[in-house]
Amino acid sequence: MISDDQVIIDPHAVETGSDRLTSVFSPVSAPRIHSPLNDLPTRGLELIDFADRFIDGGFMPWQKWLAEQSLKVKSDGRWKHPISIAMLPRQQGKSTYMLARIAMGMFEWNESLQIASAHRLVTSLEQFRQLVSMIEKHADLSAQVKRIRWQHGAEEIQLLNGSRFLIKAGGSAARGASPTTVHLDEIREMHDLESFASLRFALMAAKNPQVNGFTNAGDSHSVVLQMLRERGLAAASGADDDIGWFEWSAPTDEISFENAASCNPALGITMHPDNLRAILNDPPEIIMTEVLCRFVQTISSVVGAKEWQECGDETVDLDDEKLTWMAIDISPDRKHAALVAAQKLENESFVVKLLHTWENTIQLDDRAIANDAASYCRKYPIEYLLYSRRTSGAVAARLQPAGIPIHDMDSDYPQSCDELLGAINSGRLKHRNQASLTEQILSAVQLRRGDGGWVIGRRASQSAVCAAVASALVTHFATRPETEIDILVG
Repeated sequence: MISDDQVIIDPHAVETGSDRLTSVFSPVSAPRIHSPLNDLPTRGLELIDFADRFIDGGFMPWQKWLAEQSLKVKSDGRWKHPISIAMLPRQQGKSTYMLARIAMGMFEWNESLQIASAHRLVTSLEQFRQLVSMIEKHADLSAQVKRIRWQHGAEEIQLLNGSRFLIKAGGSAARGASPTTVHLDEIREMHDLESFASLRFALMAAKNPQVNGFTNAGDSHSVVLQMLRERGLAAASGADDDIGWFEWSAPTDEISFENAASCNPALGITMHPDNLRAILNDPPEIIMTEVLCRFVQTISSVVGAKEWQECGDETVDLDDEKLTWMAIDISPDRKHAALVAAQKLENESFVVKLLHTWENTIQLDDRAIANDAASYCRKYPIEYLLYSRRTSGAVAARLQPAGIPIHDMDSDYPQSCDELLGAINSGRLKHRNQASLTEQILSAVQLRRGDGGWVIGRRASQSAVCAAVASALVTHFATRPETEIDILVG
Protein backbone atom coordinates (compact mmCIF):
# COMPACT_ATOMS: atom_id res chain seq x y z
CA MET A 1 0.00 0.00 0.00
CA ILE A 2 1.17 3.53 -0.75
CA SER A 3 0.58 6.55 1.47
CA ASP A 4 0.52 10.05 -0.04
CA ASP A 5 -0.62 12.09 2.95
CA GLN A 6 2.82 13.15 4.14
CA VAL A 7 2.84 16.95 4.28
CA ILE A 8 5.34 19.44 5.62
CA ILE A 9 3.53 22.51 6.92
CA ASP A 10 6.44 24.89 7.37
CA PRO A 11 10.00 23.63 6.80
CA HIS A 12 11.53 26.83 8.18
CA ALA A 13 9.87 27.16 11.58
CA VAL A 14 12.12 25.13 13.87
CA GLU A 15 13.32 25.81 17.39
CA THR A 16 15.84 23.85 19.41
CA GLY A 17 14.74 22.13 22.60
CA SER A 18 16.59 20.01 25.13
CA ASP A 19 17.50 16.82 23.27
CA ARG A 20 15.21 17.13 20.29
CA LEU A 21 13.93 19.73 17.93
CA THR A 22 10.48 21.19 18.41
CA SER A 23 8.82 22.16 15.16
CA VAL A 24 5.56 22.61 13.32
CA PHE A 25 6.46 19.81 10.92
CA SER A 26 3.65 17.38 10.32
CA PRO A 27 5.63 14.25 11.23
CA VAL A 28 6.05 11.59 8.57
CA SER A 29 5.00 8.52 10.52
CA ALA A 30 3.59 6.01 8.02
CA PRO A 31 5.86 4.80 5.22
CA ARG A 32 5.03 5.56 1.60
CA ILE A 33 4.92 1.86 0.72
CA HIS A 34 3.95 -0.87 3.16
CA SER A 35 2.42 -4.30 3.48
CA PRO A 36 -1.37 -4.40 3.92
CA LEU A 37 -2.44 -3.32 7.39
CA ASN A 38 -4.65 -5.49 9.56
CA ASP A 39 -6.66 -5.45 12.79
CA LEU A 40 -4.67 -8.13 14.61
CA PRO A 41 -3.48 -7.39 18.15
CA THR A 42 0.05 -6.03 18.47
CA ARG A 43 2.87 -6.37 20.94
CA GLY A 44 4.28 -3.12 19.59
CA LEU A 45 2.56 -1.18 22.37
CA GLU A 46 4.69 -3.11 24.88
CA LEU A 47 7.81 -2.09 22.96
CA ILE A 48 6.70 1.55 22.91
CA ASP A 49 6.23 1.50 26.70
CA PHE A 50 9.65 -0.12 27.11
CA ALA A 51 11.25 2.62 24.96
CA ASP A 52 9.58 5.29 27.09
CA ARG A 53 11.30 3.80 30.14
CA PHE A 54 14.75 3.09 28.78
CA ILE A 55 15.32 5.16 25.62
CA ASP A 56 15.99 8.89 26.07
CA GLY A 57 12.96 10.71 24.67
CA GLY A 58 11.16 7.47 23.82
CA PHE A 59 10.15 6.60 20.27
CA MET A 60 9.50 9.05 17.45
CA PRO A 61 6.16 8.77 15.61
CA TRP A 62 7.57 6.61 12.83
CA GLN A 63 9.14 4.21 15.33
CA LYS A 64 5.81 3.88 17.15
CA TRP A 65 4.06 3.21 13.84
CA LEU A 66 6.62 0.53 12.92
CA ALA A 67 6.40 -1.09 16.35
CA GLU A 68 2.62 -1.36 16.14
CA GLN A 69 2.50 -2.69 12.58
CA SER A 70 5.54 -4.98 12.49
CA LEU A 71 4.79 -6.73 15.79
CA LYS A 72 1.25 -7.90 15.06
CA VAL A 73 0.45 -11.39 16.36
CA LYS A 74 -1.87 -14.09 15.06
CA SER A 75 -4.38 -16.00 17.15
CA ASP A 76 -1.77 -18.63 18.07
CA GLY A 77 0.58 -15.94 19.37
CA ARG A 78 3.03 -16.19 16.47
CA TRP A 79 4.24 -13.12 14.57
CA LYS A 80 2.12 -12.07 11.62
CA HIS A 81 5.33 -10.92 9.89
CA PRO A 82 8.14 -13.47 10.42
CA ILE A 83 10.23 -11.22 8.20
CA SER A 84 9.97 -7.47 8.85
CA ILE A 85 12.04 -5.02 6.81
CA ALA A 86 12.20 -1.25 7.38
CA MET A 87 13.86 0.72 4.59
CA LEU A 88 14.37 4.42 5.23
CA PRO A 89 17.09 7.08 4.86
CA ARG A 90 20.11 7.39 7.11
CA GLN A 91 20.11 9.07 10.51
CA GLN A 92 16.42 8.50 11.19
CA GLY A 93 16.77 6.36 14.32
CA LYS A 94 17.00 2.83 12.91
CA SER A 95 19.73 1.90 15.41
CA THR A 96 17.69 3.20 18.34
CA TYR A 97 14.72 1.11 17.28
CA MET A 98 16.92 -1.97 16.92
CA LEU A 99 18.39 -1.34 20.35
CA ALA A 100 14.96 -1.21 21.97
CA ARG A 101 13.72 -4.30 20.10
CA ILE A 102 16.78 -6.35 21.10
CA ALA A 103 16.51 -5.28 24.75
CA MET A 104 12.78 -5.98 24.78
CA GLY A 105 13.38 -9.49 23.49
CA MET A 106 15.93 -10.13 26.20
CA PHE A 107 14.44 -8.53 29.28
CA GLU A 108 10.68 -8.75 28.71
CA TRP A 109 9.92 -11.42 26.10
CA ASN A 110 12.56 -13.97 27.21
CA GLU A 111 13.67 -14.73 23.66
CA SER A 112 16.27 -17.46 24.16
CA LEU A 113 18.79 -16.32 21.52
CA GLN A 114 18.94 -13.17 19.41
CA ILE A 115 21.63 -12.56 16.82
CA ALA A 116 22.48 -9.18 15.29
CA SER A 117 24.50 -9.15 12.11
CA ALA A 118 25.88 -6.47 9.84
CA HIS A 119 28.12 -6.55 6.79
CA ARG A 120 30.88 -4.85 8.78
CA LEU A 121 31.82 -6.03 12.25
CA VAL A 122 32.34 -2.46 13.43
CA THR A 123 28.63 -1.78 12.87
CA SER A 124 27.62 -4.73 15.01
CA LEU A 125 30.14 -3.76 17.69
CA GLU A 126 28.69 -0.27 17.95
CA GLN A 127 25.22 -1.76 18.42
CA PHE A 128 26.61 -4.04 21.14
CA ARG A 129 28.30 -1.13 22.94
CA GLN A 130 25.10 0.91 22.88
CA LEU A 131 23.14 -1.99 24.36
CA VAL A 132 25.71 -2.49 27.14
CA SER A 133 25.67 1.25 27.85
CA MET A 134 21.87 1.25 28.15
CA ILE A 135 21.99 -1.72 30.52
CA GLU A 136 24.64 -0.10 32.70
CA LYS A 137 22.57 3.09 32.98
CA HIS A 138 19.58 1.26 34.46
CA ALA A 139 20.02 -0.74 37.66
CA ASP A 140 16.89 -2.83 37.09
CA LEU A 141 18.36 -4.04 33.78
CA SER A 142 21.93 -4.59 34.95
CA ALA A 143 20.65 -6.64 37.92
CA GLN A 144 19.34 -9.21 35.41
CA VAL A 145 22.67 -9.69 33.64
CA LYS A 146 24.59 -12.89 34.24
CA ARG A 147 27.59 -12.24 32.00
CA ILE A 148 28.87 -9.90 29.28
CA ARG A 149 31.55 -11.37 27.05
CA TRP A 150 33.75 -9.11 24.92
CA GLN A 151 35.44 -11.77 22.80
CA HIS A 152 36.26 -10.15 19.45
CA GLY A 153 33.74 -11.18 16.80
CA ALA A 154 31.68 -13.22 19.28
CA GLU A 155 30.48 -10.63 21.80
CA GLU A 156 27.64 -11.93 23.94
CA ILE A 157 25.25 -10.86 26.69
CA GLN A 158 23.67 -13.53 28.91
CA LEU A 159 20.81 -12.86 31.32
CA LEU A 160 19.77 -14.74 34.44
CA ASN A 161 16.53 -15.72 32.69
CA GLY A 162 18.51 -17.60 30.05
CA SER A 163 18.16 -15.03 27.25
CA ARG A 164 21.26 -14.46 25.14
CA PHE A 165 22.30 -11.86 22.58
CA LEU A 166 25.16 -12.39 20.13
CA ILE A 167 26.66 -10.29 17.38
CA LYS A 168 28.01 -11.74 14.17
CA ALA A 169 29.32 -10.21 10.97
CA GLY A 170 29.06 -11.43 7.39
CA GLY A 171 29.76 -14.89 6.02
CA SER A 172 28.00 -17.85 7.59
CA ALA A 173 26.85 -15.75 10.51
CA ALA A 174 24.50 -18.25 12.12
CA ARG A 175 26.00 -21.63 11.20
CA GLY A 176 25.70 -23.88 14.24
CA ALA A 177 23.36 -21.51 16.14
CA SER A 178 19.62 -21.79 16.76
CA PRO A 179 18.33 -18.25 17.26
CA THR A 180 14.75 -17.17 17.82
CA THR A 181 15.21 -13.68 16.43
CA VAL A 182 17.67 -12.23 13.92
CA HIS A 183 18.40 -8.53 13.44
CA LEU A 184 20.05 -7.47 10.16
CA ASP A 185 21.53 -4.01 9.75
CA GLU A 186 22.31 -2.42 6.36
CA ILE A 187 20.88 -5.23 4.25
CA ARG A 188 21.89 -3.28 1.14
CA GLU A 189 25.49 -4.38 1.79
CA MET A 190 24.60 -8.07 1.45
CA HIS A 191 25.80 -8.86 -2.08
CA ASP A 192 25.19 -12.60 -1.98
CA LEU A 193 22.64 -14.93 -0.44
CA GLU A 194 25.05 -16.94 1.73
CA SER A 195 24.97 -14.91 4.93
CA PHE A 196 21.23 -14.22 4.64
CA ALA A 197 20.52 -17.91 4.06
CA SER A 198 22.60 -18.95 7.07
CA LEU A 199 20.61 -16.58 9.29
CA ARG A 200 17.18 -17.13 7.79
CA PHE A 201 17.25 -20.91 7.79
CA ALA A 202 18.80 -21.10 11.26
CA LEU A 203 15.33 -20.02 12.44
CA MET A 204 13.55 -23.05 10.97
CA ALA A 205 13.31 -24.85 14.34
CA ALA A 206 12.28 -21.76 16.34
CA LYS A 207 8.72 -21.75 17.69
CA ASN A 208 8.12 -18.09 16.86
CA PRO A 209 10.96 -16.78 14.68
CA GLN A 210 11.36 -13.28 13.32
CA VAL A 211 13.89 -11.54 11.09
CA ASN A 212 14.06 -7.78 11.61
CA GLY A 213 15.91 -5.94 8.87
CA PHE A 214 16.91 -2.28 8.61
CA THR A 215 18.53 -0.52 5.71
CA ASN A 216 18.47 2.38 3.31
CA ALA A 217 18.24 1.91 -0.45
CA GLY A 218 20.93 0.08 -2.37
CA ASP A 219 22.07 -0.60 -5.91
CA SER A 220 22.13 -3.43 -8.43
CA HIS A 221 24.58 -5.37 -6.26
CA SER A 222 22.19 -5.42 -3.25
CA VAL A 223 20.82 -8.83 -4.18
CA VAL A 224 19.28 -9.67 -0.80
CA LEU A 225 17.56 -6.30 -0.49
CA GLN A 226 16.33 -6.47 -4.07
CA MET A 227 14.87 -9.93 -3.42
CA LEU A 228 13.10 -8.80 -0.25
CA ARG A 229 11.82 -5.62 -1.88
CA GLU A 230 10.29 -7.56 -4.75
CA ARG A 231 8.39 -9.62 -2.20
CA GLY A 232 7.43 -6.49 -0.29
CA LEU A 233 6.10 -4.67 -3.34
CA ALA A 234 4.15 -7.75 -4.37
CA ALA A 235 2.66 -8.00 -0.87
CA ALA A 236 1.75 -4.30 -0.95
CA SER A 237 -0.08 -4.98 -4.20
CA GLY A 238 -2.09 -7.84 -2.71
CA ALA A 239 0.10 -10.93 -3.14
CA ASP A 240 -0.22 -13.67 -0.53
CA ASP A 241 3.02 -13.09 1.40
CA ASP A 242 3.48 -12.65 5.14
CA ILE A 243 6.54 -10.39 4.77
CA GLY A 244 6.31 -7.05 6.52
CA TRP A 245 7.69 -4.42 4.14
CA PHE A 246 7.84 -0.81 5.37
CA GLU A 247 9.49 1.66 2.98
CA TRP A 248 10.02 5.35 3.70
CA SER A 249 11.21 6.50 0.27
CA ALA A 250 10.78 9.61 -1.84
CA PRO A 251 8.11 9.38 -4.55
CA THR A 252 10.47 10.60 -7.31
CA ASP A 253 14.20 10.89 -8.11
CA GLU A 254 14.08 14.69 -7.92
CA ILE A 255 16.84 16.03 -5.69
CA SER A 256 15.01 18.69 -3.73
CA PHE A 257 14.28 19.55 -0.11
CA GLU A 258 10.58 18.89 -0.51
CA ASN A 259 11.15 15.45 -2.00
CA ALA A 260 13.62 14.55 0.74
CA ALA A 261 11.35 15.89 3.47
CA SER A 262 8.62 13.48 2.42
CA CYS A 263 10.67 10.44 3.40
CA ASN A 264 12.84 11.56 6.33
CA PRO A 265 10.62 10.91 9.36
CA ALA A 266 13.15 12.31 11.85
CA LEU A 267 13.05 15.71 10.15
CA GLY A 268 12.14 18.40 12.64
CA ILE A 269 12.56 15.97 15.55
CA THR A 270 16.20 14.87 15.67
CA MET A 271 17.24 16.22 12.27
CA HIS A 272 17.44 19.98 11.63
CA PRO A 273 16.15 21.10 8.20
CA ASP A 274 19.38 23.00 7.56
CA ASN A 275 21.32 19.75 7.88
CA LEU A 276 19.11 18.15 5.27
CA ARG A 277 19.54 21.09 2.89
CA ALA A 278 23.31 21.00 3.35
CA ILE A 279 23.71 17.50 1.98
CA LEU A 280 21.63 18.05 -1.15
CA ASN A 281 24.82 19.16 -2.94
CA ASP A 282 26.55 15.83 -2.32
CA PRO A 283 27.09 13.33 -5.19
CA PRO A 284 23.69 12.42 -6.70
CA GLU A 285 23.99 8.67 -6.14
CA ILE A 286 24.70 9.26 -2.44
CA ILE A 287 21.69 11.56 -2.11
CA MET A 288 19.50 9.07 -3.96
CA THR A 289 20.29 6.13 -1.69
CA GLU A 290 20.95 7.75 1.67
CA VAL A 291 18.58 10.74 1.63
CA LEU A 292 15.79 9.90 -0.83
CA CYS A 293 16.01 6.15 -0.22
CA ARG A 294 15.84 5.46 -3.96
CA PHE A 295 17.75 2.71 -5.74
CA VAL A 296 20.62 3.45 -8.13
CA GLN A 297 22.57 1.28 -10.54
CA THR A 298 25.83 1.55 -8.59
CA ILE A 299 26.51 3.72 -5.55
CA SER A 300 30.22 4.12 -6.34
CA SER A 301 29.95 4.21 -10.13
CA VAL A 302 32.89 5.81 -11.91
CA VAL A 303 30.52 7.31 -14.49
CA GLY A 304 27.83 9.73 -13.41
CA ALA A 305 24.31 8.72 -14.45
CA LYS A 306 23.46 12.28 -15.44
CA GLU A 307 26.59 12.70 -17.56
CA TRP A 308 25.99 9.39 -19.31
CA GLN A 309 22.35 10.23 -19.98
CA GLU A 310 23.36 13.55 -21.56
CA CYS A 311 25.57 11.65 -24.03
CA GLY A 312 22.59 9.70 -25.37
CA ASP A 313 21.71 10.38 -29.02
CA GLU A 314 19.66 7.82 -30.94
CA THR A 315 20.14 9.69 -34.22
CA VAL A 316 23.78 8.56 -34.47
CA ASP A 317 24.81 5.10 -35.60
CA LEU A 318 27.70 3.18 -37.14
CA ASP A 319 28.45 3.65 -40.82
CA ASP A 320 29.32 0.48 -42.76
CA GLU A 321 31.99 2.37 -44.70
CA LYS A 322 33.76 4.36 -41.97
CA LEU A 323 36.95 3.37 -40.17
CA THR A 324 35.93 1.37 -37.11
CA TRP A 325 37.55 0.18 -33.91
CA MET A 326 36.15 -2.81 -32.08
CA ALA A 327 36.96 -4.21 -28.65
CA ILE A 328 36.07 -7.43 -26.95
CA ASP A 329 36.21 -8.14 -23.24
CA ILE A 330 35.39 -11.19 -21.13
CA SER A 331 34.55 -11.17 -17.43
CA PRO A 332 37.02 -12.81 -14.99
CA ASP A 333 34.54 -15.62 -14.26
CA ARG A 334 34.29 -16.34 -18.00
CA LYS A 335 30.49 -16.09 -17.91
CA HIS A 336 29.98 -12.75 -19.69
CA ALA A 337 31.50 -11.06 -22.73
CA ALA A 338 30.79 -8.01 -24.86
CA LEU A 339 31.79 -6.63 -28.25
CA VAL A 340 31.75 -2.84 -28.66
CA ALA A 341 32.50 -0.68 -31.71
CA ALA A 342 33.35 3.00 -32.14
CA GLN A 343 33.59 5.46 -35.05
CA LYS A 344 34.51 9.11 -35.22
CA LEU A 345 31.88 11.73 -35.86
CA GLU A 346 32.22 15.43 -36.53
CA ASN A 347 33.66 17.99 -34.08
CA GLU A 348 35.92 15.49 -32.32
CA SER A 349 32.96 13.46 -31.09
CA PHE A 350 32.52 9.75 -31.64
CA VAL A 351 29.83 7.09 -31.31
CA VAL A 352 30.09 3.94 -29.21
CA LYS A 353 27.74 1.02 -29.85
CA LEU A 354 27.32 -2.33 -28.12
CA LEU A 355 27.22 -4.91 -30.91
CA HIS A 356 26.93 -8.22 -29.11
CA THR A 357 26.88 -9.74 -25.64
CA TRP A 358 27.47 -13.34 -24.60
CA GLU A 359 26.38 -15.06 -21.41
CA ASN A 360 26.78 -18.60 -20.09
CA THR A 361 26.06 -19.70 -16.52
CA ILE A 362 28.97 -22.19 -16.63
CA GLN A 363 31.66 -20.86 -18.99
CA LEU A 364 31.75 -19.16 -22.37
CA ASP A 365 33.04 -20.93 -25.48
CA ASP A 366 36.01 -19.01 -26.95
CA ARG A 367 35.45 -20.51 -30.39
CA ALA A 368 31.79 -19.45 -30.52
CA ILE A 369 32.70 -15.93 -29.44
CA ALA A 370 35.42 -15.72 -32.09
CA ASN A 371 33.02 -16.85 -34.84
CA ASP A 372 30.40 -14.28 -33.81
CA ALA A 373 32.96 -11.49 -33.51
CA ALA A 374 34.47 -12.31 -36.90
CA SER A 375 31.16 -11.62 -38.66
CA TYR A 376 31.09 -8.09 -37.22
CA CYS A 377 34.74 -7.51 -38.09
CA ARG A 378 34.03 -8.36 -41.72
CA LYS A 379 31.00 -6.05 -41.85
CA TYR A 380 32.98 -2.90 -40.99
CA PRO A 381 36.39 -1.64 -42.17
CA ILE A 382 38.17 -2.07 -38.85
CA GLU A 383 41.64 -0.86 -38.02
CA TYR A 384 41.96 -3.12 -34.99
CA LEU A 385 40.03 -5.50 -32.81
CA LEU A 386 41.20 -4.45 -29.35
CA TYR A 387 41.48 -6.87 -26.45
CA SER A 388 43.14 -7.61 -23.13
CA ARG A 389 45.56 -10.49 -23.15
CA ARG A 390 44.50 -11.24 -19.56
CA THR A 391 40.84 -11.84 -20.35
CA SER A 392 40.37 -12.23 -24.11
CA GLY A 393 43.69 -13.56 -25.38
CA ALA A 394 42.23 -16.95 -26.39
CA VAL A 395 39.54 -15.32 -28.53
CA ALA A 396 42.01 -12.93 -30.18
CA ALA A 397 44.34 -15.84 -30.98
CA ARG A 398 41.53 -17.48 -32.97
CA LEU A 399 40.79 -14.29 -34.93
CA GLN A 400 44.33 -13.40 -35.98
CA PRO A 401 44.79 -16.37 -38.39
CA ALA A 402 41.57 -15.29 -40.10
CA GLY A 403 43.24 -12.03 -41.12
CA ILE A 404 41.55 -9.84 -38.52
CA PRO A 405 43.98 -7.25 -37.11
CA ILE A 406 44.21 -7.47 -33.33
CA HIS A 407 45.86 -5.17 -30.80
CA ASP A 408 46.66 -5.91 -27.15
CA MET A 409 45.54 -3.01 -24.91
CA ASP A 410 46.90 -4.09 -21.52
CA SER A 411 49.58 -1.40 -21.42
CA ASP A 412 47.13 1.32 -22.55
CA TYR A 413 44.21 0.25 -20.35
CA PRO A 414 44.68 2.81 -17.54
CA GLN A 415 44.94 5.63 -20.07
CA SER A 416 41.90 4.41 -21.98
CA CYS A 417 39.80 4.45 -18.78
CA ASP A 418 40.76 8.08 -18.21
CA GLU A 419 39.94 8.89 -21.83
CA LEU A 420 36.53 7.23 -21.53
CA LEU A 421 35.61 9.24 -18.44
CA GLY A 422 36.87 12.48 -20.01
CA ALA A 423 34.90 11.85 -23.21
CA ILE A 424 31.70 11.20 -21.25
CA ASN A 425 32.07 14.21 -18.96
CA SER A 426 32.83 16.49 -21.92
CA GLY A 427 29.94 15.12 -23.99
CA ARG A 428 32.21 14.04 -26.87
CA LEU A 429 31.10 10.41 -26.55
CA LYS A 430 27.73 9.59 -28.07
CA HIS A 431 25.70 6.44 -27.56
CA ARG A 432 22.30 5.14 -28.64
CA ASN A 433 20.76 4.65 -25.17
CA GLN A 434 21.18 0.88 -25.31
CA ALA A 435 19.90 -0.51 -22.02
CA SER A 436 22.60 -3.19 -21.67
CA LEU A 437 25.40 -0.74 -22.38
CA THR A 438 23.97 1.77 -19.92
CA GLU A 439 23.62 -0.86 -17.20
CA GLN A 440 27.23 -1.98 -17.53
CA ILE A 441 28.66 1.53 -17.83
CA LEU A 442 26.86 2.62 -14.66
CA SER A 443 27.95 -0.56 -12.85
CA ALA A 444 31.64 0.15 -13.46
CA VAL A 445 33.61 0.89 -10.29
CA GLN A 446 36.98 2.60 -9.97
CA LEU A 447 39.89 0.44 -8.88
CA ARG A 448 42.55 2.77 -7.50
CA ARG A 449 46.23 2.14 -8.06
CA GLY A 450 49.05 3.04 -5.72
CA ASP A 451 50.48 5.72 -8.01
CA GLY A 452 47.21 7.66 -8.13
CA GLY A 453 45.95 6.07 -11.32
CA TRP A 454 42.82 3.98 -11.71
CA VAL A 455 41.10 1.48 -13.97
CA ILE A 456 37.62 0.03 -14.26
CA GLY A 457 37.80 -2.88 -11.84
CA ARG A 458 36.31 -5.99 -13.38
CA ARG A 459 36.08 -7.86 -10.07
CA ALA A 460 35.57 -4.76 -7.94
CA SER A 461 32.43 -3.88 -9.89
CA GLN A 462 30.78 -7.12 -8.68
CA SER A 463 28.74 -7.41 -11.86
CA ALA A 464 29.37 -7.76 -15.57
CA VAL A 465 31.12 -4.64 -16.90
CA CYS A 466 32.62 -6.12 -20.08
CA ALA A 467 30.84 -3.54 -22.23
CA ALA A 468 32.25 -0.72 -20.08
CA VAL A 469 35.80 -2.09 -20.37
CA ALA A 470 35.42 -2.57 -24.13
CA SER A 471 34.06 0.98 -24.44
CA ALA A 472 37.18 2.27 -22.73
CA LEU A 473 39.41 0.35 -25.15
CA VAL A 474 37.73 1.73 -28.29
CA THR A 475 37.71 5.22 -26.80
CA HIS A 476 41.53 5.14 -26.78
CA PHE A 477 41.55 5.05 -30.58
CA ALA A 478 38.40 7.10 -31.17
CA THR A 479 39.96 10.01 -29.29
CA ARG A 480 43.32 9.71 -31.04
CA PRO A 481 44.23 12.98 -32.75
CA GLU A 482 44.06 13.09 -36.54
CA THR A 483 47.63 14.38 -36.74
CA GLU A 484 50.64 14.12 -34.45
CA ILE A 485 50.10 17.78 -33.51
CA ASP A 486 47.03 17.98 -31.29
CA ILE A 487 47.50 21.31 -29.47
CA LEU A 488 49.13 24.43 -30.89
CA VAL A 489 50.65 27.03 -28.56
CA GLY A 490 51.29 30.61 -29.66
